[in-house]
Amino acid sequence: MKKSMLLILTVVLTLTLAACGQNNKAESNGGNGTTTAGNGEKAAGSKLSGSILAVGSSALQPLVDQVSKKFMDTNPGVSIQVQGGGSGTGLTQVSGGQADIGNSDVFAEEKLDAGPAGELKDHQVAVVAMAAVVNPDITIDNLTKDQLVSIFTGKVKNWKEVGGPDQAIQIINRPSSSGTRATFEKYALGAKTDDLPGSVQEEASGTVKKMVSETPGAIGYLALSYLSDDKVKALKYEGVEATEDNVANGTYPVWAYEHMYTKGDPNEAVKAFLDYMVSDEVQKADVEELGYIPVSKMQVKRDKDGNITK
Repeated sequence: MKKSMLLILTVVLTLTLAACGQNNKAESNGGNGTTTAGNGEKAAGSKLSGSILAVGSSALQPLVDQVSKKFMDTNPGVSIQVQGGGSGTGLTQVSGGQADIGNSDVFAEEKLDAGPAGELKDHQVAVVAMAAVVNPDITIDNLTKDQLVSIFTGKVKNWKEVGGPDQAIQIINRPSSSGTRATFEKYALGAKTDDLPGSVQEEASGTVKKMVSETPGAIGYLALSYLSDDKVKALKYEGVEATEDNVANGTYPVWAYEHMYTKGDPNEAVKAFLDYMVSDEVQKADVEELGYIPVSKMQVKRDKDGNITK
């Protein structure tokens, strides 16, 4: 009888200790087993779910695409689609409710009327620099502002006029909806330009890179995130190279914030993704790896009118 009682007491004690261990584990995870991981993953007890459509800037697209894959790996209940189309398209679609996020190289006020722009919430996730790029066979490595203006307005039609080879200039441009084009025109040329006869328009930055690399005498412009190889040659601007340091200290002027706009406050899944975009994990790895600059590294600021402040 004593042995039976001892066995029962031992079993009860074992079960009690096991239950206490489970309670302590739950308490260490926030009391209900719910935590939020640094990679944007919500708690084990409350998984994120839903679909997200991000549309717009092709300059920002490589970063959003790469980070979205990492986010989905740790949040399998969330599906994210990333599409290009240009900043104007992204802003129009998020404003109209067709997209959850509008990716843009420009402030919303530069593409939308005041009313629709005022309904959007700005999430700045990085800074991108842009450079004029040429076919690798073009021997020059620098152009002044005046030279660029002369090329993109058609006053200069041959590279020999700006110190290059005797080769006709072929302009590879972006459409008017492009934030990359708006940024390049505003900060490199100082004015909007017309589409010249004979120039080529491409919808995506990746296609611009391909066309410039394959077309004799070609010139275009690209975000630095597309310049990880030597298929095209980036030119200095007024003798200044487009580097992270030169952008951060304000020496190189052709840059823009990368915006991810939502219409009002984002829902839970979109907010978690946007928070992940500006997390240390992404800013210290993906942002710099792909040729962007973390906003935190900028020593100057720029408002929507283009004014620079320290």
